[in-house]
Amino acid sequence: QAANFGEAAEIIHEMTKEKSKIFLGYTSNIVSSGLRDVIRYLVQNKKVDVLVTTGGGIEEDIIKCLGDFVLGDFKAKGIELRKNAINRIGNIFVPNSRYIKFEKFAMPVLEECYNEQKKTGKIFTPSDLIWEMGKKINDEKSIYYWAWKNKIRVYSYAILDGSFGDMVYFFKSKNPDFLIDITNEMKMLNDETAGIKKSGMIILGSGTIKHSILNAHLYRNGADYAVFINNSQEFDGSDAGATPDESVSWGKLKPNAKAVKIFGDATILFPLLVAETFAK
Repeated sequence: QAANFGEAAEIIHEMTKEKSKIFLGYTSNIVSSGLRDVIRYLVQNKKVDVLVTTGGGIEEDIIKCLGDFVLGDFKAKGIELRKNAINRIGNIFVPNSRYIKFEKFAMPVLEECYNEQKKTGKIFTPSDLIWEMGKKINDEKSIYYWAWKNKIRVYSYAILDGSFGDMVYFFKSKNPDFLIDITNEMKMLNDETAGIKKSGMIILGSGTIKHSILNAHLYRNGADYAVFINNSQEFDGSDAGATPDESVSWGKLKPNAKAVKIFGDATILFPLLVAETFAK
């Protein structure tokens, strides 16, 4: 994989040199498990142009502004943690109190968006909600504060797949006509690829973040550059494990695209890549 790492660094150098529009996708564990500051650095310094993540990738950035997570142990017993109102993310402990603080932050955001919906008919997209949360958190430690400040859109088809989804559930139970527009979210993300000279993607992990970025590039007959970092295998036919060459067959990467997949731990590899490229 060392050769693939070197190739990835060269691809990132070229995509920045060519002033490509850069799409950065990352799963929620990337924010939970230590790369939050690296993502924030890229957004704060306008090194990337579009973000795509999942529900946890949003809420856990906001929650960390409200209270720290604690380094724990992978082998900690769930039954003991549950008795003490502690949730485990791998070897990270998150007390329930953090989610109570998040609820107090998120509910007024939903209330404001709902009032706007009733007043004007505007139905907020997930990226609109993230925009509002980034503005209201007003904390320079936050990825989404800088995304709001630097006008970098953050898309999340899976925004409800986490604690924020629970908040929406309770809110909608009281306000049945409250809506979130996922169809316009899809259109806005797909439109991000229109009319651009060069396009590059960096995808940490897989699932919806990988597919949604790749699929958006189908509408311009493929991206010019791609770096994938994940441990998924190709043998099961999953999109997660698909190689860049499979993406070429769909028209999501150009036939002459410069693309590489690195099998490995993104929390180790991506900071090294950023140090070698964006931060150099």
